Amino acid sequence: MALSGHRPGRTWIAVLLVCAFSPIAFAAGTAPAKAVGPTAKAVVKPTPDAANVKYGPYERNVLDLWLAEGEGPRPLVMYIHGGGFIAGDKSGLDAEELTDFLQAGLSVAAINYRYSTIAPFPAPMHDAARAVQFLRYHAADWRLDPERFAATGGSAGGMIALWLAFHDDLADPSNEDPVLRQSTRLTCAAPVSAPTTVIMSDYLEWVGEHAKVHPATFPLFGITTVEECSSPEIQRLMAEASPIELLTPDDPPVFMNYGLPNTPLGPESTPKEQVHHPLFGIRLKVAMDALGVEAVLRYPDHCEDSYEDKTDFLSKKLVPTHPAAEQ
Repeated sequence: MALSGHRPGRTWIAVLLVCAFSPIAFAAGTAPAKAVGPTAKAVVKPTPDAANVKYGPYERNVLDLWLAEGEGPRPLVMYIHGGGFIAGDKSGLDAEELTDFLQAGLSVAAINYRYSTIAPFPAPMHDAARAVQFLRYHAADWRLDPERFAATGGSAGGMIALWLAFHDDLADPSNEDPVLRQSTRLTCAAPVSAPTTVIMSDYLEWVGEHAKVHPATFPLFGITTVEECSSPEIQRLMAEASPIELLTPDDPPVFMNYGLPNTPLGPESTPKEQVHHPLFGIRLKVAMDALGVEAVLRYPDHCEDSYEDKTDFLSKKLVPTHPAAEQ
């Protein structure tokens, strides 16, 4: 895990104050932009092999699990829903995507986690980490390969997937809870429309003069005003929540997909458009390339062709019978 020093507030407080409480800022939704790809077909979602399994002590600590066919323990892809950390549900897993994963030999878990309105950062991330640990602890029960776990999700879910991919292992070998002794590390991640920083000064620099703070920022850090963002404690938390701040050379490969084109963000752009803009993926890819960590980035009119799609990436990284998975 790598954390750079906190950025001073500079002039960003004044800029964001102008737009943080504008009608457009709160009118913007938090659902992720649709991933790049063909129009979704009408596919009936398979019934989970295990539904609403409790993976932790909180009401929203539940998951659904679909088990793939195939010889030996199967790799796992964990779906983390979006919704700005304040909405969404595990039912958001697309039926076509789920079917594609299962046909590729990948078992799939879809999780709920505590909203930030219930418990702010790091609760949503720690819930997802516990889900990984819970699934590893029960890997033998569900014929899962504990060495081949990945995460995917859109928007906030994609940000959590990246956070898990880059964060130091949260395993606590001496913990009384055997679940928490398990590793939280991933083999790879495949986020969709994911913000890669929530540090306000960086956000302003990346987005530009028309930056608007997303309303979901406030409950994520348990604050109510933009001014609070400049406090040392909130700056520390924002750095700890930002995937790009956690990146180190030993981190796993990532396949990033953004549904919006890489066009300048003008004054009419909404907070939703801003946080889902491919510039976040571009910044992360530059950082990953510099460290020699594989990063595949796609958005409209920009398609790196090293993999056919997200399922192909996950299959090549995870499925034991695929030659690329043994590298």
